[in-house]
Amino acid sequence: MPLTKLQIAPGIDKQNTEYGAEGKWVDCDNVRFRYGLPEKIGGWEKVTSDALVGATRAVLTWSDLDGVKYAIYGTNKKLYAYSESTYADITPTRATGSITQFATTSGSATVTVTDADHGALIGDFVTVSSVSGAVGGLTQANLQGEFEILTVPSSSTYTIEAPANASSSATTGTATATYQTNTGAAVALYGYGWGAGTWSTSTWNTTREGLTGGSGVLLQSAKWALDNWGEDVLALQFDGGLFYWDTSSGLSSNVASTTNVSAGPTKSRFMLVSGDDRHVICLGTETTIGTDSTQDNMFIRWSSQETTNTWTPTATNTAGSHRLTDGNQIQTAVRSRGAVMVWTDTALYQMQFIGAPFTFGFKQIGSNCGAVGIHSAIDVSGTSFWMSDDSFFMYDGAVKKIPCTVQDYVFDDINQNAKQDVFCAANSDFNEVMWFYPSDGSDQIDRVVTFNYAENLWYVGTLARSAWADSGIYPVPYAAEFDSTDTTASISTINGIKAGRTFVYAHETGVNDNGSAMSNHIESGDIDIQDGDQFMSIARFVPDFKNQAGTVDVTLKTRPYPSGTQTTHGSFDITTSTTKQDTRIRGRQIAIRVASDAVDDKWRYGTLRLDMKPDGLRGG
Repeated sequence: MPLTKLQIAPGIDKQNTEYGAEGKWVDCDNVRFRYGLPEKIGGWEKVTSDALVGATRAVLTWSDLDGVKYAIYGTNKKLYAYSESTYADITPTRATGSITQFATTSGSATVTVTDADHGALIGDFVTVSSVSGAVGGLTQANLQGEFEILTVPSSSTYTIEAPANASSSATTGTATATYQTNTGAAVALYGYGWGAGTWSTSTWNTTREGLTGGSGVLLQSAKWALDNWGEDVLALQFDGGLFYWDTSSGLSSNVASTTNVSAGPTKSRFMLVSGDDRHVICLGTETTIGTDSTQDNMFIRWSSQETTNTWTPTATNTAGSHRLTDGNQIQTAVRSRGAVMVWTDTALYQMQFIGAPFTFGFKQIGSNCGAVGIHSAIDVSGTSFWMSDDSFFMYDGAVKKIPCTVQDYVFDDINQNAKQDVFCAANSDFNEVMWFYPSDGSDQIDRVVTFNYAENLWYVGTLARSAWADSGIYPVPYAAEFDSTDTTASISTINGIKAGRTFVYAHETGVNDNGSAMSNHIESGDIDIQDGDQFMSIARFVPDFKNQAGTVDVTLKTRPYPSGTQTTHGSFDITTSTTKQDTRIRGRQIAIRVASDAVDDKWRYGTLRLDMKPDGLRGG
């Protein structure tokens, strides 16, 4: 019998059954499609061994006029700058206070600090200096430095953990405290308050009957919006204030180098710079500047042209405001060709610079197509891509729902409580737009769905990246991975620091997972002959791989019927010298699985050929 080519269409199809997806691929991990063929994706390596504190939710890369390259990483706890293999903590400071006493307990490292109206939250960071003297056997050095706040018993007290145990109980001492901006949660969670049932039937902040949907109120994880102002950086905390980092001094260890933007809004959902017209735009912001209680989630405000600190409109400036109407809240915005695209939770608007007297014009260009979170959209060469609550969209002059062959798989799999953490990214060297998302049962990002917009293909994987910057400034993409259990020492000494670290990786670098093997696979749906009327007997197959290094594992799987038990044959180890592989396989349907799991393995699949023949109309 002549050899039969196993023709498999490119892309992953998870909308069909495995039998309905005949002639298609149905599952993969760490695999992409190029030129219609599946191949192992590129590897990644740590940029440095330094650990960042907290879960990174935003990244910005750029270079200054001298060609010096920078990156900014915003975590739920810190703001970091990176340049020339060095990190610096540039987290903004919120306030400076006066500590009036330290209280120690003999044999304990826990210290209670008194500072009236400190405004701190659990998990915040405080830098203590100018300690008056030893307390309870703890030296000045033990009480000075940066601390993570453990508990907040009252508005005037909080606790920290000293690097040594006190030798006696004492209450004394004074110091200066510098407080960094309030931290936020690493994961989304629900708060519940008081229930609607019988008084005292359950405790505060626990799930109970009587709440809408039984779910309470969503408390989002902490996020940042980052953008350039020339060579400098603007940074906005989600539902917080706007900060400015001046890069003229390079990477300074002075955390106060990131300052409040004067006269600007103090509470906004998102921020970006408009483009050539140079307006700072705050979205979901205050109707009365400086009064955070007036925050309106559908309100937009922008600064006067070429300034970051003129926000009150006058006849001689271009500052202004506008309120959108379709939706409950503004979700995100991106710069596109000649306009700013603004998404609410239900709609898409176009915000375009038109000059005096209105500055910006607004046009709704889509409905029932809102974005799912503040980092769920991206613009690639003038085309916008985004994820909604249940679909994927693009805008290239018109709003279009993107047909998606993995749609049900993704939206059935996503953690609905944490979907606001979705991060959309571009890998433009491979014509890919990716959405990293938390799967059902995970409170952190652990999955990725990819759209190849050049080949109109979809594929999926388990790559856990909470933020991503495309190549361009750096020769390869830089991406962040958060590990909630990691306790690696941070870039600076922080006393009492809790677990949860981010590492940054350079992607499309080699073929390994930071020096270790990167497991990968792709699997087809079932294929039969003569519409399944006959069983087939397969005597051997001839492999076809390009750019192969190491061993590729090929597994064949057969079934007697679409709903029958699948039988696995192999795996067969295919090397660069393998010309054919003998088999003794019989079945009505056959599927193929290609995989590798060793260091330095790589491959691109071509067309497998099978030596098969009909083997009767019936079989066991």
